[in-house]
Order: sequence, then C-alpha cells, then structure tokens
Amino acid sequence: MNTTQLFDVRNKVCVVTGGASGIGLACGEAMAENGARVVLMDIDTARLEEAVARLRVRDLAVSGEVVDVSSRVSLAAAFDTVAGREGGIDVVFANAGVDVGEGFIARDGSRSVEGALENITEEHWRKYLGINLGGVLHTLQEAARHMKPVGSGKIVVTTSIASFCNVGGVGTSYFAAKAAASHLMRQAALELARYNIQVNAIAPGSFATNIAGGHVRVPEVRRILEASNPQQRIAEPDEIKGLALLLASDASSFITGSEIVIDGGALLGPADSGAQHD
Repeated sequence: MNTTQLFDVRNKVCVVTGGASGIGLACGEAMAENGARVVLMDIDTARLEEAVARLRVRDLAVSGEVVDVSSRVSLAAAFDTVAGREGGIDVVFANAGVDVGEGFIARDGSRSVEGALENITEEHWRKYLGINLGGVLHTLQEAARHMKPVGSGKIVVTTSIASFCNVGGVGTSYFAAKAAASHLMRQAALELARYNIQVNAIAPGSFATNIAGGHVRVPEVRRILEASNPQQRIAEPDEIKGLALLLASDASSFITGSEIVIDGGALLGPADSGAQHD
C-alpha cells in the first residue's frame, strides 16, 4: 500500500461530536475535504446549521445531527439515524466538550472565590463531568456498538494537555474530566483492539476555539499564552487537520491507546521571549 492509499478516507462515514465549531469542525472538515461522508453532531442548533451550510457550499458531503452527548439516549438515537442512512459508521471523533469557567486563579491574577476547591458545587461537578467525561463515555459506547459487529473502526478522543499538567486559571472539573478521559481512552483501546478498532486521543494545547473562548480571545490572556509557548503563539483549529487525518486513516493501523500532544511545545516549558529571531 502506497502513502496515498494509507491516508485515503474516501467514502468513510465519519461522526464528529462537538462538530459545529473549533477543533471538532476542523476534524470534520479535514475528513470531508478528503472524501469522507461527515456527520457533525452538536447541541447548538444554530451553529451546527451554519457549519453544515458553509461546508456544503464547497460541495463537501456533510450533514448535521442535533445531540446532547451527556445523554446516551440522545446519542444512541443520533448514531442509529446515521448508521441507518449511511450504511454504517467507520470513524468517530469524540470531541464534544465545554469550558467550565475559571479556576482558583481569576483572569486578573487574583484568587477566585468561586473557583476555589471548597466552593465547587455538586451541580457544577455533575454538569461538567456529565458533558466532558460522560459525553466521551457515551460516544465510545455508541461507537463500539456500531463498530464491533463489522470488526473495524477508528475512534479519536479529544483530551487536552490538561491530562498532563495543571494551571490555576482553569476550572478543577475540567482537569478531572480530561485526565479521566485520557485513561478511559486507553481502557477502550485495550478492550476494542481484538475487534480491529483503534482508539487514540489528540491532546491539544492552546487553540483559538470556543471552549477556550472565555479566556484565549481576551487580548491580555492571549498575550500571556503566546509568550509562554516556545513557538510564541497559540494554534488555529486548522492545525489539527493533519493529525486528525492520520488517526482516522489506515496510516494509523498499528497505533492504538496513544495520546498525541499537539501544543507547540507548551509542555516543554517556556523557551525565550521570542522578541528576536535569528
């Protein structure tokens, strides 16, 4: 098999949760640009319709399904609809997630009362773990239900560099969910390997997306994030496309249980000010 065939996803049926914007939309767009039949799933009806319309103008094979990933019933109905219409599901991006608000450090650098550990409410904990972790579990379950009978499939979970490190400015429930999703991905990879289903994760650093929209798009916060990154910038969603295509294609046939970091070197630590270039 040559390299062109390795990355061939033509006519693959691809589902992307949280697909109406950001990293999810970029993953779906990458698949559609390479000939896959893509279904974007999202709870935001207006944003979903806008995303589908924008891609269809380019004659890409894209449709949308409104779904709440925190409800397995909702997700199961959407997966069944897609499988019935398209004849199966080959690739699933478990991407849906939401910003949980600030952590114990507020945006101005002061200590946040609301984000303090002892003030995390039961309602907050259940809500955000239900989406950011429960949504991953439900997506893995539905993907497995449709892929195991045919003995093949690709599942890609969006985690975060929050799986590896902690910062005070991001809510505690976000770190808990992403770290758990990372381990859940590996457990699923172990269980599903015998069915020729590869399960991997993409762990992004700072991207200009809606989930980070509460702070990344604030100019002073963006400057701090850019200055702390060895590449002196944050990423645009399109920069996820190459990795998404790799993990969705036969090029990753012997990769499973891996969590691939795409963060511009952020986990390495700061390098220099970037004020001068050699």
